[in-house]
Amino acid sequence: MSGLTMRIAASAVMVAAAVGGAAPATAAEWGINGTWATSSNGDLAKINYRLEPQPSVRSNWTISTQCTSPFECVGTVQSDAGWTAPIYTTNGFWYVKRVVKNWRYCPDGTPIDGLQMYKLYPVGPGGYHASDDSDEWTGQDKTMGPSGACGRNAETVIEIPFYMKKI
Repeated sequence: MSGLTMRIAASAVMVAAAVGGAAPATAAEWGINGTWATSSNGDLAKINYRLEPQPSVRSNWTISTQCTSPFECVGTVQSDAGWTAPIYTTNGFWYVKRVVKNWRYCPDGTPIDGLQMYKLYPVGPGGYHASDDSDEWTGQDKTMGPSGACGRNAETVIEIPFYMKKI
């Protein structure tokens, strides 16, 4: 065996020993659970990619999730603003999606519904992506109307920076 092959084999043995000796993570460690103070910062809102301030929204969320792995989690968000929606994880991000009835009104008074989507990820010091057990999360609050609503070919999109902290 060459020196390089021996070093690679020795490294593999050390990694296997380190991984084998570590305590396995539990499903409870992978989820987002608890009560969170949330804020959508309307001062930095964009409508169709143009800065246009909107009202800020603050609420408390109670989140309950169940996970089968760090990459497969589902659950429920219950907001004190009166709505409940599913939450799930994909590709390292968490998503909450819900329909907002009568989100906007056309000039003729016809109401249109919007699809509100929150995209979340945990942050640590300096705002960098952190582990899921962080008690501070950031992301985006994005609401879209259907294409063709109010006689417009393109949908209306409102994007607002989002933040939540465990309380």
